[in-house]
Amino acid sequence: MEDSKIIDLFFERSEQALTELSDKYEKLCKKISINILGSEEDALECINDSYLGVWNTIPPQKPDNLKFYLLRIVRNNAIKRFNRNTAKKRNSFYDVALQELEGCLPSEDTIEKTLLCNEISDLLNSFLQSQNKVNRIIFVRRYYFSDSIGEIARRVNLTENNISVRLNRMRKSLKNHLEKEGIKI
Repeated sequence: MEDSKIIDLFFERSEQALTELSDKYEKLCKKISINILGSEEDALECINDSYLGVWNTIPPQKPDNLKFYLLRIVRNNAIKRFNRNTAKKRNSFYDVALQELEGCLPSEDTIEKTLLCNEISDLLNSFLQSQNKVNRIIFVRRYYFSDSIGEIARRVNLTENNISVRLNRMRKSLKNHLEKEGIKI
């Protein structure tokens, strides 16, 4: 079913909207949430919370892109659950991906004091637009979808070492890009 028809079902408050949403996007939602949480049980709870979040926000929201609207909610819910689950302990896989970006992104306090989140988002988008298609895929798969380096290597048909090198170079380039725009790292 087309996304626009699923959105119409939400506006009609039809429970079929949730069924259609699940049928179409559950596999992708599960992959993202498992990558972040590392637990299928937590991932399924996160997905159900996300479906409820979509139900509660459509209407009044009418997203232009239902897929990315849902994925943003899933990812945010997974990160919240991850933070709650690991308040005193560390989750090695997701922490590794986040630690890789620590050196090239400003801290929360700096962001709050110097820029609105939209400005950071615009700078990140301009950085990604300056990258070639393969590098954009690698960056987004690693830092948005939380894919492992091995998964990314298989997806883009490169070696894991090549992926690691590219990610390292992109992080350095991102850091330089942000510093050039006046963001203190």
